[in-house]
Amino acid sequence: MSENLPMPVNDSQFEGAVLQAKGLSIVDFWAPWCGPCIQMAPGLEAFAKANSGKVKVFKLDVDDNPKTSEKYEVKSIPTVIFFRDGEPVFRNPGAMTQARLQSQLDQFLGDG
Repeated sequence: MSENLPMPVNDSQFEGAVLQAKGLSIVDFWAPWCGPCIQMAPGLEAFAKANSGKVKVFKLDVDDNPKTSEKYEVKSIPTVIFFRDGEPVFRNPGAMTQARLQSQLDQFLGDG
């Protein structure tokens, strides 16, 4: 499958997938019972497809992965964190629209 869809990631995969990644990665901290998380999902998927090759997009279920959620002090969901070369560079508590995700990504790509 060549589509760039948000990839599930867990506590044990997080370091290798996100922290050791070069370039930009986005992690959506979410849970299946979270209404705003569910509403945000189609926009996140469309964003991931539209930016294939520019950014890696991950989803981390906070209920199943408390270690990573606690490390990044995720207190509410959804929370979206942008990472550059493994370092958090932007954090947004609350749902983000596809346009807002794109705008934020464009800012990072423009200053790189």
